[in-house]
Amino acid sequence: MPVATLPPHVEVAPLAAIGVRAFITTREAGSFGIPEHGEDAAATARWQDLARALAPLGAPRLASSRQVHGTRVLLHGAGWDGWLRVDDADGHVMTRPGAAAISIADCVPVFIAHPSGAVAAVHAGWRGVAGGILPEAIRMFAARGLPADELVVHLGPSICGRCYEVGADVYEQLTGWSTTRPRQVDLRALLADQVKQFGVTRWSASGECTKCDNGIFFSHRAGDAGRQVACIVAPA
Repeated sequence: MPVATLPPHVEVAPLAAIGVRAFITTREAGSFGIPEHGEDAAATARWQDLARALAPLGAPRLASSRQVHGTRVLLHGAGWDGWLRVDDADGHVMTRPGAAAISIADCVPVFIAHPSGAVAAVHAGWRGVAGGILPEAIRMFAARGLPADELVVHLGPSICGRCYEVGADVYEQLTGWSTTRPRQVDLRALLADQVKQFGVTRWSASGECTKCDNGIFFSHRAGDAGRQVACIVAPA
């Protein structure tokens, strides 16, 4: 069997400063969708290749899930190897060497890392933003003695505020403001407010929009069925 290599991707540079590797695949890598998105066996093969490529990087295990736009974040330790896919979760915290991954199109991939090596990947669509999935992940770090002011957070490529329009009900759930017509909303800006409120001081955000930069990334709002994968590695 040939040695697997990482698919075409964009590195998350802000996390490299604390020795954590994170990246998001590009359109060139192909789709990392899952069966409920109508994908075929090729997408599953890409996930398997990703798991094999991560192992030499000190990540013997890869955690992923069937995402449901909720607020459930799972905690992963050791005790298993290979690619794990569980049901009904939108975030993964890794406290032992391994990797956490989420699939996205326009939702925000949130990368969280602590200098101790604990990491997390969070899938934040509008429901996750409104429900507080990012604060939930931050609380999980804090509960393990890893406070918010020691974390490094990066908000990855997603649909931008100019391209993302939502109905009046969704807008009110996200902002608390009433409106009578569809409005544009910036999910990364809302998440940035949340991380600051919880005491995170080291955070950054990608300037790339999945729809504006549709030649690089898949975008549901641009009509794509494909999805990229956002992955973060807990170092050995």
